[in-house]
Amino acid sequence: MTNRTTDLSPAPNAISRRRALTQLASGLFLCASAAAFADDLTKTPTQTEGPFYPDKLPLDTDNDLVVINDGLTPGVGVVTYLSGRILDSHGDPIRGATVEIWQVDGNGVYLHTADKHAKRDANFQGFGRFVTGSTGEYLFRTVKPVPYPGRTPHIHYAVKMKGREKWTTQCYIKGDPGNEKDGVLKGITNPKDRAALIVPFIPIKDSKVGAFVAKFDIVMGFTPAA
Repeated sequence: MTNRTTDLSPAPNAISRRRALTQLASGLFLCASAAAFADDLTKTPTQTEGPFYPDKLPLDTDNDLVVINDGLTPGVGVVTYLSGRILDSHGDPIRGATVEIWQVDGNGVYLHTADKHAKRDANFQGFGRFVTGSTGEYLFRTVKPVPYPGRTPHIHYAVKMKGREKWTTQCYIKGDPGNEKDGVLKGITNPKDRAALIVPFIPIKDSKVGAFVAKFDIVMGFTPAA
């Protein structure tokens, strides 16, 4: 499964890259699960979509944000494999949910025409989609987020399901010093709820590029109808 949402046919090397990315998923899920911060079920808090949801989507909207289509030059930043599950209020997986992420590039710039405070990295996709299967799992290859002016590093999420309104939140890096000063994160006043948005970014042992892995499970506040 490549989770492509464009009608453009990828080059053969792009197909191989995306197939390899998908094959990495099972091992990465296990690695990140070992560092999961909570065993009890906490509904994931919603957070604002923010002003920089892409106003013009890229031609490539798959789950690999590091390389665009069959490009040879990767985006600048520390490669991160970001995975997780979309779960209902009972902890059961939700199939067929469209998971979207968007974030700043290595220069701290969003894929949005209004964000002009620095030059955008044209080799970073900035936005991606993944449709969950029977296990509710998703996987993205992206870069570790960097600070945006006035914000701690974070990744925006949207979950879309048929018959329901778009649901949004944000994911944060555990231990980042900017978390304590971030106004959006501090808007979650319950410590347990706030902790549900903050996850470890763990170095992958023996990674030649110094890559990280992170796991962010999302617990929705409902149970789908049978």
